[in-house]
Amino acid sequence: MWTTPARKDIGEEPGKTLSPSGGVPPPSVPTPEFPPLPSIPLPIQSQNLSTSLFSLAARRGGEEEGAARMLWVDKYRPKALDKVTVHDQIAQNLRKLVSEQDCPHLLFYGPSGSGKKTLILALIKQMFGAGAEKVKMENKTWKIDTGTRTLEIELAMLSSTHHVEMNPSDAGFQDRYVVQEVIKEMAKNRPIDAKGKRAFKVLVLNEVDKLSREAQHSLRRTMEKYSASCRLILCCNSSSKVTEAVRSRCLNVRVNAPSEDQIVQVLEFIGKKENLHLPAGFAARIAAQSNRNLRRAILFFETCKVQQYPFASNQVAPPLDWEQYVSEIATDILTEQSPKRLYAVRQKFYELLINCIPPESILKKLLTELLKKLDADLKHEICHWAAHYEHKMRLGSKAIFHLEAFVAKFMSIYKEFLVATFG
Repeated sequence: MWTTPARKDIGEEPGKTLSPSGGVPPPSVPTPEFPPLPSIPLPIQSQNLSTSLFSLAARRGGEEEGAARMLWVDKYRPKALDKVTVHDQIAQNLRKLVSEQDCPHLLFYGPSGSGKKTLILALIKQMFGAGAEKVKMENKTWKIDTGTRTLEIELAMLSSTHHVEMNPSDAGFQDRYVVQEVIKEMAKNRPIDAKGKRAFKVLVLNEVDKLSREAQHSLRRTMEKYSASCRLILCCNSSSKVTEAVRSRCLNVRVNAPSEDQIVQVLEFIGKKENLHLPAGFAARIAAQSNRNLRRAILFFETCKVQQYPFASNQVAPPLDWEQYVSEIATDILTEQSPKRLYAVRQKFYELLINCIPPESILKKLLTELLKKLDADLKHEICHWAAHYEHKMRLGSKAIFHLEAFVAKFMSIYKEFLVATFG
């Protein structure tokens, strides 16, 4: 009987169409032309889904056509553990773990763009072979009877014969029902391996740190009950937001952010594969601009290639639209502290939120921009209140309230400082 090991950590990712009756096909109806939709600046965290869709579309085409349509961040993603270069020691430990034929629940945690998803996908392939790469994307609806009413919850999920990948936090306050139903459904359809090994399916849950406390308690109970037929691989940025009960039932794998030198090596490798000439210091500038986020660095690199090639000697990646917008908000706050300006800032926050920018990213970027222009005496206090409202945002459901409250608090502190200093 498989048991969960005690918690421990692994070192620091057009032909003709006939009508049904066989007669002449109906005349074609001209397709109306619609104006192009405005581009929406996506946050770097949302690149996971977009690159997954590119990968899925590429696999459906031919090999050459598919490779041409893939983003570099997916095209050059290591597909096996022995191909991983950035976290080679972690990959080596995972290979040893898989060779034992019985894998425990795993929790991968580390900063965004550090390589957690790459390690997870390579681990699944190491377990089940090439069949794990044949995935399909579907929107699945669960009808859940809560006793007082019936809920219908729809979520997007990637699945293969051997594993399912999803983000249960997208269900909001109903996330605990999704976790229970998915694991129960997987446990009912227990696979039988041809060699009599690994008779279990793997469930990959992304952004576990964004699950509610109720969902995490439900996850703990369910992962104990169905551990014989289902293994969980959890992925998150911060393990401190995952309950101790869940962490203690998993083997914890810390994935550090790659160093700038490692990012430079990856960019030079991609440049060599794409037959590109990189000017001296070009890869280092992108690595520094990426803030040790490998996914962002590769996306910046590809953006520079599309924007201008041959590369200029002083070329840098263009800043993200939403980050520029937050910088403008910081300037507005520092220029004037008044209810009128607070109302204008609220409208800009709404604009960012409806374009799917995570509120945590907005608050972090806003704090960074404010600290650049603040007196040293104020920095500690402003950081304290930013952490306070970030925690409040985590507990609440309306991010706009907490973003606006932080700005109001900052305006109050900054106004008092200006009056005391300059009169």
